[in-house]
Amino acid sequence: MKEALQGDCTRSAPGIEILSVRVKKSTIPESIRRNYEQMEEKRTKVLVSIERQKVAEKEAETQKMAVSEAEKTANVSKILMEQKRMEKESSRRQQEIENQMYIARQKSLGDSDFYREMKEAEANRLKLTPEFLELKFNEAIADNTKIFFGDKVPNMVVDHKMLEVFQ
Repeated sequence: MKEALQGDCTRSAPGIEILSVRVKKSTIPESIRRNYEQMEEKRTKVLVSIERQKVAEKEAETQKMAVSEAEKTANVSKILMEQKRMEKESSRRQQEIENQMYIARQKSLGDSDFYREMKEAEANRLKLTPEFLELKFNEAIADNTKIFFGDKVPNMVVDHKMLEVFQ
């Protein structure tokens, strides 16, 4: 306070020097003092209630943010689970299609083998004629590189038709 007064005096009235400042405590009447204290008490209560309200609002806002974050996390989790389920369902369908294709291919191969075998059996049945059997017999004899001549032919299998030809 002394410095503020000295600054003002130096500007307004040069030459005045303030050596010390003494402040006397004033006496405030009791009614004014009580009114002032009551007003200060009310203002403090209002400030406290405002601060409490701000704290409650912040807590509510924080709780809303936490709920919002939890809902967002739940939605993301739900979407991921649905995506995984759809991927597995797609994989299962694809596997079923592959299995059906494999079964159809195997059935087709089995049917074609059966048809081939049946046709071969039918062809063999048609081939089994005395003429064909005689041709095969002659081919087998012709393929034999050893021919025995003489009165005794040991251990040689000879068809009775063959014997008729040589006699």
